[in-house]
Amino acid sequence: MDVSEPASISAGIAGRYATAVFEIAQESKGLDQLESGVNALADALAESADLRNVISSPLISREEQGKAIAAVAAKMGLAPVLTQVLGLMAEKRRLFVVPQMLAALRALLADHRNEVVAEVQSAVALTKKQTEALAATLSKNVGKSVNIRATVDESLIGGLVVKVGSKMIDTSIRSKLDSLQNAMKEVG
Repeated sequence: MDVSEPASISAGIAGRYATAVFEIAQESKGLDQLESGVNALADALAESADLRNVISSPLISREEQGKAIAAVAAKMGLAPVLTQVLGLMAEKRRLFVVPQMLAALRALLADHRNEVVAEVQSAVALTKKQTEALAATLSKNVGKSVNIRATVDESLIGGLVVKVGSKMIDTSIRSKLDSLQNAMKEVG
């Protein structure tokens, strides 16, 4: 069995749910409510190990998962379409793909607004001016509005690693040193 197969199956399942939720929310003019719910649920998953356990544990029954996710959705005031699809996912034992579904929904929402997210790693935190300049440069190249999601990775030593969609630009000193080291190994 190919190791990537389960991941691609999960991504396919998540993509289908995300597309359905997005289209229903778009038809009912509820994209803003959907987006706030997606962000709130993603934050809750990031913060709560118990919630991550509820959606991923095979030891928790469908009914218990359904009740738990319905309670979470009600407490968070999620959009009705999102609440209903979470209930359906619990019924079908598909809650384990919720993180992938949320990522797919974020991508659909960003695409709808003609935006793209650029993941940027730098050795030191970028200033607001640097972030704005980078976003403007990327916007010119991509043809869409760019939102920067910046992280700090001190192991880069210097430079940037920028990922926009399937494209990656690595100008870090670490990658240049790695390339030099590989070239030296080939020589001798």
